[in-house]
Amino acid sequence: MTTVPVRGAAGVVVPSSTRRQNPFAAALAWEARAEAAVKVSLQRWSIPALRVALGAVFAVFGALKLFPGVSPVEALVSSTWEKLTFGLVSGQVALIATAAIEVAAGVLLIVGGAFARIGLVVLALAFVGILSPIVLLPAEVFGPAGPTLTGQYIFKNVVLIAAALVVASRVLRGPSPRS
Repeated sequence: MTTVPVRGAAGVVVPSSTRRQNPFAAALAWEARAEAAVKVSLQRWSIPALRVALGAVFAVFGALKLFPGVSPVEALVSSTWEKLTFGLVSGQVALIATAAIEVAAGVLLIVGGAFARIGLVVLALAFVGILSPIVLLPAEVFGPAGPTLTGQYIFKNVVLIAAALVVASRVLRGPSPRS
């Protein structure tokens, strides 16, 4: 069999009898390249997006506590602060303090950089308050058949804690793990 040279791109001579790639192998190669591109994009943007989303959740839910009758956890916040402070803080002061902590944590996370590190510390303090009704107010958290609606509201914070840990893995300074 003879080959006839054909001029390709940039003057490259390509034999006319070049073999075609298996379509299945070509599809797998394309899929691998696409997956790699998605991974690179996720590695670059997913944790910053999670940081901003986490910050927005805390800023918004914290801000709700500034308006009487808007937050569904007003009574829980007041009772929790009353227990944590041995009766020194409760009511509207407790709501304003909680709102300030949550909004500050949220805004610091959204701003990012060194502010995000500070926001993570503030958020850790907020999580202590958020989870403390499990110990301080068990009757509010647990019913005869399992967690009450209030308990479910508290336990969903496990996901937010995990999100904060992922954000911390990117935001905190220190050595990176070796691959």
